[in-house]
Amino acid sequence: QVQLVESGGGLVQAGGSLRLDCVASGRAFSTYAMGWFRQAPGKERGFVAAINWGSGGTLYADSVKGRFTISRDDAKNTVYLQMNSLKPEDTAVYYCAADLSRTRAGATPGAYDYWGQGTQVTVSS
Repeated sequence: QVQLVESGGGLVQAGGSLRLDCVASGRAFSTYAMGWFRQAPGKERGFVAAINWGSGGTLYADSVKGRFTISRDDAKNTVYLQMNSLKPEDTAVYYCAADLSRTRAGATPGAYDYWGQGTQVTVSS
């Protein structure tokens, strides 16, 4: 069983920055591929970013490339999402997720085994 707890959401003006943290339980965190997804009201949950275990290779949605950075600290069982140059369209509930079965993290929600409870990010114009 893996538990994921996100924090760091909040209200920010357009152009501002936020950092989301996701702390995972479990001793084998360094072997989890991790992802961030988001869901806005009335929309499906969509991919934001993902990071592999081991090599730390990353993957980003086109809409956040160059603005968001995913990283991980395996010693702290934590994955981060640094969000810069935020836009109103980034407003959503952000979820972190863990994939225990694959080396390379993907963009498909169904590939992930565990999810956090989500943290709200609101960007005002």
